[in-house]
Amino acid sequence: MSYILSIESSCDDSSIAITEIETKKLIFHKKISQELEHSTYGGVVPELASRLHAVALPNILKECKPYFDKLSAIAVTNEPGLSVTLMEGVIMAKALAMSLDLPLLGIHHLKGHVYSLFLEQEALLPMTVLLISGGHTQLMEVKSFDEMKVVAASSDDSFGESFDKVAKMMGLGYPGGPIVEALAKKGDDKRFNFPIPLAKSPRMEFSYSGLKNAVRLEIQACSKDEALSEQDKCDIAASFQKAATAHLIQKTKKYFKISYKNGGNFAIVGGASANLYVREAFEDLCKSYKLKTFFAPLEYCSDNAAMIGRAAIVAFENKKFVSIDALKAHPKSPL
Repeated sequence: MSYILSIESSCDDSSIAITEIETKKLIFHKKISQELEHSTYGGVVPELASRLHAVALPNILKECKPYFDKLSAIAVTNEPGLSVTLMEGVIMAKALAMSLDLPLLGIHHLKGHVYSLFLEQEALLPMTVLLISGGHTQLMEVKSFDEMKVVAASSDDSFGESFDKVAKMMGLGYPGGPIVEALAKKGDDKRFNFPIPLAKSPRMEFSYSGLKNAVRLEIQACSKDEALSEQDKCDIAASFQKAATAHLIQKTKKYFKISYKNGGNFAIVGGASANLYVREAFEDLCKSYKLKTFFAPLEYCSDNAAMIGRAAIVAFENKKFVSIDALKAHPKSPL
């Protein structure tokens, strides 16, 4: 049996995995989150994230040494992401490839999220995939590893980013997604009538800047005379989550009406796909179109090296190797 060692450092999660090529079995996986360190600032500070990766990645790598003599390749996320954090992973990957005399695989981060659906199993394609995370909101037609077409994307804030910013407006900390979701469970989603973005627009795109501004104005109004109460925060969270999700549903439904007549496969991936409210809403939508719905396991929704390793198996099988000199970090690299 032979293994691939994969590295993920595109943002604020340091992660390394080892995956068996033949069986696709995940042999080793570890992730160190930086959420606590960045929470003080209400978001990710790139330079701080880079310094933390420089400490965390070598510590995780020490645990991988027993597998070194069984490795057949080194894979690393090299696009897209924060330039200074991508570089930490790329530098480590190059060093390992040189010292162990192994080929390199540069893996697109978004392809990794798609393959988070297929950990330890064969890929089920073609499939329509909605990617929702802190950096991306896009609907994709996925036919294969090399054929992924974006049919709708965000023109401004991403779905996950809007949750983080709403949480920051209410002084709730970072990351905001899980906090807002938890508060929403205790809130009245009918109290505030936030607008659903692009509700009357025929354009196939996502946008969260207008909704975010509407929430900001409501927070200002509610806290004009006194601080937001706990119930205010819960009701704002619930009303916001309802509108944000309705926007996803409306645009995806528009695509379904055009593209699906006799069933098919649909999946949601990315860090924000761990939101159970979103999952339930899309399960209901997909049932009405007779679509099979797929989600990545909750523990592998956010950035992780396991998904990079799974995508790397496909790249390895297709001999998509890259030289040490050619491997670069590409902060902005759409599919």
